[in-house]
Amino acid sequence: MSDNAKLNIKLIVTDIDGTLLNSNHELSEGNIAALKAAHAQGIKIALATGKTPEAADFVRERIGIPTYGIYLQGMVLMDTDGKTFYQQTIHPDNLRHVITYAEDRGFDMMAYSGSKIMSRTLTQLMRDLTEPYHEPLPQAVGALQNILWTTPIHKLVALGEPRQVTALRWQLNTQLGGKVRLVQAGIPTMLEVLPQNGGKGSALKTLMKELSIGAEHVLALGDAENDIEMLQLAGVGVAVGNAEDKVKAAAKHVVASNNDDGFAEALEQFALPELVKEPETEAQQ
Repeated sequence: MSDNAKLNIKLIVTDIDGTLLNSNHELSEGNIAALKAAHAQGIKIALATGKTPEAADFVRERIGIPTYGIYLQGMVLMDTDGKTFYQQTIHPDNLRHVITYAEDRGFDMMAYSGSKIMSRTLTQLMRDLTEPYHEPLPQAVGALQNILWTTPIHKLVALGEPRQVTALRWQLNTQLGGKVRLVQAGIPTMLEVLPQNGGKGSALKTLMKELSIGAEHVLALGDAENDIEMLQLAGVGVAVGNAEDKVKAAAKHVVASNNDDGFAEALEQFALPELVKEPETEAQQ
């Protein structure tokens, strides 16, 4: 029995930007072929991203196979028909605290509600962090504090200079004492604020329960801090070669970078059965 047969992968969950896509936010033919091969042998596929469902539309269209969705850092879970079956939101009191504190210190804030992104005003930095990633542009709605009790917010994003973002993370963590979760997804100018127990890892756990799939049958791939819990939970956690050092340390395996089809390499190594090669004839030898 081959190693791949022993693994018996039933679910592949992958981060999108920096993992499945290359540095130009493109999906390679090699990765598409690997996904289709996995689907053809009955493996379920889940896309896991900190972004909105719309950010994954072009991926789903390119691969043309059913996928589950872990969106907004795991705050929204969708089935293969695009229907939400699980979600988490941040309490309005915590939202008001974070938004007011961050804006008073010069940070620009974006609030995510399902497929909608909202902000006080639309800035160039917001464009830079949404358009290239296939995200919808934020809608300028004025003071975000005015919508907190009428609009469910799945996550907040604070934008600023890297050193200031690092300081803000420490300050909010001290002030809120576990009432929210603070993560950074490989972009130094951005801090994400989630519900207390939110994250891709907890969302993956919910999806595994929904599908009745044990961790030993899950292959997870990622490159950033927000992927770590997902990689640790899966029976096979794989970091691509461009991943942050702490992500590589948390993963069980490291493959090639996202620009060298590391995703396809991981699937071929851990999920897809080895090709049976016919013995060479004397003429071939």
